[in-house]
Amino acid sequence: MTESTPAPEGVDVLLPWAGLADRHGPWPAGVRVHVWDGTTPEPQLPEEVLCKVGLWVMPYAVPGTERLLPRLTGLRAVQSLSAGVEKLLPVVPQGVSLHNGRGLHDASTAEHALGLVLAAQRDLPRWVADQAAGRWEPHFTRSLADCRVAVVGYGSIGQALERRLVACEAEVVRVARRARPEQDVHAVTELPALLPTVDVVVLVLPESPSTAGLLDAGLLAALPDDALVVNVGRGRTLDTEALLAEVRAGRLRAALDVTDPEPLPADHPLRTAPGVLVTPHVAGGSASFRPRAERLVVEQVRRFARKEPLLNAFGA
Repeated sequence: MTESTPAPEGVDVLLPWAGLADRHGPWPAGVRVHVWDGTTPEPQLPEEVLCKVGLWVMPYAVPGTERLLPRLTGLRAVQSLSAGVEKLLPVVPQGVSLHNGRGLHDASTAEHALGLVLAAQRDLPRWVADQAAGRWEPHFTRSLADCRVAVVGYGSIGQALERRLVACEAEVVRVARRARPEQDVHAVTELPALLPTVDVVVLVLPESPSTAGLLDAGLLAALPDDALVVNVGRGRTLDTEALLAEVRAGRLRAALDVTDPEPLPADHPLRTAPGVLVTPHVAGGSASFRPRAERLVVEQVRRFARKEPLLNAFGA
């Protein structure tokens, strides 16, 4: 599908959505926009068009679309709409710039993380079960107010989460890869000393060799009894077996939007472990995502047409 009349000279871009020019204004002269949303096996485009595509905005949350990369021989830039692009690094061709969806998921993920914390602290899964069973058995619950919450992975999503936690009268402990004393941000190397002092720990980490298994048995053991472990980053940053041991013992609780393995098998013990709430990796996919993503895509196409630097270069 092509949305503009081919120009004698110009640039070809492959986007996941049609109609962007209708919603955001016309494309620059010479831009030829082609559309593939990833739901068909291949784009309905001839090879002579595919080989001219210079900018590809990948479909969001459609597994396996990277298989198209070898056919895009004229590619100069790839825009992912995900914040984490670690799985694309080995397959993006040399010389092709990679750009992530930094900022697109901040509000969605922060909202979901806050929702998981509140649901766990206020026993919402129990009340849902009681409603379905016709029970009326009120009791007092934990609270978020006055809790000390460690946000591990203090980037833009962590900052968005902090604003929401502070509004709920919680105290936030900021943790990142490196310490930033001027911003009161601690380094991950300080976690053994920090975790015994918190009520909740929220992981907002990308997956990398340095973050895989970061919250392991030793760090989980450092948390106080009844602490809550929340993960909205990547599943492999948390040691699943170590977490299972803690929740089965009744010492810790967990609220997870990402898991290892993922998708979580139907018979996986995390699904039935006491004190564990699981959602299926949906934190970044709220209604706020699409409008923000469209604005980023439009801006990137316009920059690409003008030969200006693209936003969100990975590693920059």
